[in-house]
Amino acid sequence: MPTKPKRKANAAFLKPVQPDEILAPIVGSKAIPRSELTKKLWDYIKKHKLQDEKKRTQINADANLKAVFGGKKQVSMFEMTKLVSQHVKA
Repeated sequence: MPTKPKRKANAAFLKPVQPDEILAPIVGSKAIPRSELTKKLWDYIKKHKLQDEKKRTQINADANLKAVFGGKKQVSMFEMTKLVSQHVKA
């Protein structure tokens, strides 16, 4: 049976990005790959129980996330990705 070639990780996900001072309290201030940044963001959301109970695709902001979300109290997971990327330097 021929083996499938291993899928290579997307280089863009592996390239370290630098969180700005607004995102740093959530994910740390060191440059990390985007995949790791996303993981840390979700760890933070789960630890602080910020995922909406009824509508799981919504994220409720605490003081730190509100700054990242541009003052919004709640955003969707998809909007969150877009807002977070404004706080990293490639």
